[in-house]
Amino acid sequence: MHYNVPDEELEWFSEDPIYGYANRRAAMENESGLIIDEMLRQCAENDDIQFLLISGDLADNGKSIIEEHYAVAEKLKNFEETTGKQVYVIPGNHDYGIPGEYCVTGAEEFNEIYADFGFDHALAVDGLSYTANLGDKYRLIALDSNDPNKSTEDGMTDHKVQWVIDQADKAYADGRYPILMLHHNLLDHMPAQRILSHNFIIRNHTATANKWADAGIKLVFSGHEHCSDATTHTSPSGNTISDFATTSLTMYPLQYRYMEMSEDTITYEAKTVDSIDTDALVEMVDGYSDEQIAEMNKGLNAFAKQYLKNGVEYRLERGFNDEQLGIKPSDIYYTLVRDVVDTFSNVLNMPLYGEGSAQELAREYNIEIPDSDYKDGWDVATELVAAHYAGSEDYPLYEKDVKILFLVMSLVIKSEFDYIDDQVFYQAAAAVIAAQGIDSITTIIDMITAENEGVTAGEYLLVAIASPLLDSFANDDGVDDNNGAIDGYGNTDTAGSIGANLATTALDLANKFYTFLRYLVKILNLWL
Repeated sequence: MHYNVPDEELEWFSEDPIYGYANRRAAMENESGLIIDEMLRQCAENDDIQFLLISGDLADNGKSIIEEHYAVAEKLKNFEETTGKQVYVIPGNHDYGIPGEYCVTGAEEFNEIYADFGFDHALAVDGLSYTANLGDKYRLIALDSNDPNKSTEDGMTDHKVQWVIDQADKAYADGRYPILMLHHNLLDHMPAQRILSHNFIIRNHTATANKWADAGIKLVFSGHEHCSDATTHTSPSGNTISDFATTSLTMYPLQYRYMEMSEDTITYEAKTVDSIDTDALVEMVDGYSDEQIAEMNKGLNAFAKQYLKNGVEYRLERGFNDEQLGIKPSDIYYTLVRDVVDTFSNVLNMPLYGEGSAQELAREYNIEIPDSDYKDGWDVATELVAAHYAGSEDYPLYEKDVKILFLVMSLVIKSEFDYIDDQVFYQAAAAVIAAQGIDSITTIIDMITAENEGVTAGEYLLVAIASPLLDSFANDDGVDDNNGAIDGYGNTDTAGSIGANLATTALDLANKFYTFLRYLVKILNLWL
């Protein structure tokens, strides 16, 4: 939920008169308490909702500002008392740490503050992990996946993995189905998440997913990645486990999940917060204009999307640093990659259309950027990021949105780097590909072969740099993220799952091998 104590006055980060207060995390901090209030109101009015599960990060600055936790606990306590619906929580990486100079909330304090929300009536306890019954058929395994010594990465151990298995066994022995909730992701929620976002998925995640699936766990709730994404994995034994990551409630798309369980089917639906008490917001925080409040009142979700896009641009513009790019001055290709990225950043800031635009410049190099409603390259790039957060992405790499961004990248090379020898580009591209891993090669080659006329060595390097990011935010894995259904716990057709899993794995390996051959052919053709 990432609750924040609101500021006394707005702090501005850009000149945009409406969204210029969007911070680098694109989190609606001042509005967070009111967004949480609206979510709780919706849950209170829905008679079908029996339980509210919160998968960590209850407070945004929970380690250092314990008052944020007190505020969240008060909201949850009022909800329980007025509705009779039970709330269950686990900590996230923002919630507690090792008490010291910069941390006031330790495990003991977290346990005390949230005692009413799972801990006080737990069946089994292991640190800040516990189990509790949900109705007559299910048992919640609430796992603390954090390392209190770390900022974002997980704290998974062999003991925690086995504790989950033991609790799943006990659930079945008691005639109940186990549901797992943890903060860190169990499965990939974007391609090559372990490479691109390695602190958000648990270590040894595939092996652990196999163990937990074989222990009979079908359903997992997670957070951390701040995306709405559903991913399913089948173990070699044919047991399927699904990980539902849910985006931060106080960031676009301002969503929470509604899950309905039956023996045969588990259905899920995304619920959205689209309005808050803006009068209360104005009373709490100085600096909001009438225009800002009017835009919020038109629809908070649309407002949150543009707020996210502004925040992401603010962050990424400052994120084109050496560490994020994985380069260092001692690298042979350092100067080239640094210059490419700096020029790319400048082009992203150019107007996309009109006088002095990227489209006008591109025509000098026989590049035609299609007309669209986007204002600049950043507008296109942040749209793809917003799609990843919202889930159910449908952005094939060569639809207009992604193609515009690719053409902008081509413009960077053709306008600025014609003087560089092709072999330098190839060497840099090969190094970047090696750093990204084999998973990115498929996307790189698909992009190159789809535009196999006029691809220069420089463009090849840019594709190598950008394609993992494009693929991660533009494509989904075929599982509907927001509204759909999966098999319930009563479905035990492992034989069918084994066959489907083997067929999928074989097809995936064949495609990778075929793609790799195409990759080699393309390299030879380019070099010759």
